[in-house]
Amino acid sequence: MNDFSAAQRSRVTMLDVAERAGVSKASVSRFIGDDRALLSDAIALRIEQAIDELGYRPNQMARGLKRGRTRLIGMLVADIRNPYSIAVMHGVETACRAHGYSLVVCNTDRDDEQERQHLALLRSYNIEGLIVNTLGHHRDELHELRREMPLVLVDRKVDGLDSDMIGLNNPQAVEMALAHLEQRGYRDVLLVTEPYDGTSSRIERVSSFQAQIQQRSALNGAVVETGDDLATHLQTFLHKPDLGPKALFCANGVAALAATHALRRIGSRLFEDIGLIALDDLDWYPLVGSGITALAQPTEAIGARAFECLLKRLRGDDEAARVVDFAPVLVVRGSTLGFCSD
Repeated sequence: MNDFSAAQRSRVTMLDVAERAGVSKASVSRFIGDDRALLSDAIALRIEQAIDELGYRPNQMARGLKRGRTRLIGMLVADIRNPYSIAVMHGVETACRAHGYSLVVCNTDRDDEQERQHLALLRSYNIEGLIVNTLGHHRDELHELRREMPLVLVDRKVDGLDSDMIGLNNPQAVEMALAHLEQRGYRDVLLVTEPYDGTSSRIERVSSFQAQIQQRSALNGAVVETGDDLATHLQTFLHKPDLGPKALFCANGVAALAATHALRRIGSRLFEDIGLIALDDLDWYPLVGSGITALAQPTEAIGARAFECLLKRLRGDDEAARVVDFAPVLVVRGSTLGFCSD
């Protein structure tokens, strides 16, 4: 019976295993490495029994450093509380695990200094590749890392960084949202977005919205950022001269939550006074009123594709940096049915 405590197990060494099995340390190294076939069945069995009896756990980090391969992938996220980041991270981790890699996640909390420190930390772990979902303000460090290892961007571009980019087809998402609102009879649309903050996906959604509003003569459009005065902006929007039924287009789940709170604060009837469509499709969307119409992002697929691109680079793919844009999926609920003419 194995009577070693957890503390004792943590101190068991390869030499302890060798002595218990009556073999050389080199034989134990072969057993836990890639050269097990060089051992006889009898020796392999003795080593296996010794490992079980002693509760030995190989130091995977040390083994990786010795071989020059840690099988560690780093991921840098701006806000780990964001449902988008959580879902993408899950997609990355699932794909990593399927290919025998482990994921090390660092959350910058949207703090530039934290981002710098985490980049240094990930480098010290000898990660083999890096997936980045942050503002990327430390471009020099990212460029330096890009020269050392494969690097894939998710959702947010970093100026001048020649790396694969995985995300949503934002112009297509905006087009789908506006087409749906117009078809449902809405005429005055307010885009609600988080502050741009240099985030390329937010900037792209706003610019696409402004360009496409110009091309749709039936629609009038404006843009407002989330913040303490959002409720005031929404009240002004609701009470401005009637150009037709009004709707909000929220650029992500965070904006949708802020807009929903603001509408409740000003006493708006959801979704009779105003329609609402939002990017992302979060768990709480169906629970608000008759449900929020969504443009769902395939977040787990985005995460999985990010790792797949990274894996190709690790295996020697040196083709030009690729951009992979996923299409959103329209999920219609009650928040955009109030002015349906069908």
